[in-house]
Amino acid sequence: MPCIQLQTFIKASPTACYHLALNVQAHLDSTSHTGERVLQGPSSGQLQLGDVVTWEGRHFGFRQRLTVEITAATPPAHFRDELVQGAFRQLRHDHYFEAVPGGTLMRDVFEFQSPAGLIGELFNRLFLTRYLTELLSRRNTALKQALEARERP
Repeated sequence: MPCIQLQTFIKASPTACYHLALNVQAHLDSTSHTGERVLQGPSSGQLQLGDVVTWEGRHFGFRQRLTVEITAATPPAHFRDELVQGAFRQLRHDHYFEAVPGGTLMRDVFEFQSPAGLIGELFNRLFLTRYLTELLSRRNTALKQALEARERP
């Protein structure tokens, strides 16, 4: 199963990072370029363990729907969202927040498996892994900017 791993240093506490990463509006803001919106589930506030949300956004020129559930939560160190329904065969996204000198090291471990066997694997290698890495990086940059703007005197 393909796995994307990212690390982002943020000049903010793990608690602040954890809470913003689970905030529905922060998610929508960080994915605004895809026209992301909530179709079902909590549409504001902070997601909690057991919450199920269906997001819809434009990816590869098509409207895509992805339903995920928050399946693990250990505030402020970790949470996981996992696929319930969508275009993937399997998807698991772990978010880790570790206190380090001067702030937090936010780590993403994003594992996914496309449908369609060999064709899906080829699509992963040629397009999807790069696309998802850029999407997650862009989201992390937006979270970092929002958190660090709050921390400025």
